[in-house]
Amino acid sequence: MSAAETVPAIARTRDWLERFVIGLSLCPFAAAPYRAGRVVYALSEGGSADVIYRDFLRALHDFVLADPVQQETALLIIEQGLESFDAYLDMLAMLEQALLAAGLEGVLQLASFHPDYLFDGVSADDPANYTNRSPYPMFHLIREDGLAAALQRYPDPEAIPRRNIERLRGLGLDGIRALLAGDQPR
Repeated sequence: MSAAETVPAIARTRDWLERFVIGLSLCPFAAAPYRAGRVVYALSEGGSADVIYRDFLRALHDFVLADPVQQETALLIIEQGLESFDAYLDMLAMLEQALLAAGLEGVLQLASFHPDYLFDGVSADDPANYTNRSPYPMFHLIREDGLAAALQRYPDPEAIPRRNIERLRGLGLDGIRALLAGDQPR
């Protein structure tokens, strides 16, 4: 384990990936890069939109220049400054515009995770929201060519969101919280 992975925010994110995302197979494409060490963790101490934006640009720059065989996907973890889900959504829109301005549309995709993630039209206590809830606000950079290749090999990828919602609703809020706390087997 690298020194960066002993940072509490990164360690907690890794635990969430193992226990929740991979453990429940919410993203059937996450296990291979995770186990191969091809997930990059970038940390933003945040505090202001300017700092988070600069940290995103730095993480984006490093990720674009990296060998895709070594760095398949990247997570920018925000320690502070985006606690409000609305502020997070505003930043997400700004970062999506940065990807467009950099000419990376069709090259990289930006996925979003937040501790208070709330899908439009879904109640705050619906377990379905946990498909995009994470220990910290984070932005997930995904290489589109790698994702496209994985989707071609996966049967019925369109069913993934529905299956995840059913799985999480079946667990219920108490089951999800127990799993995240490490109190329940997968």
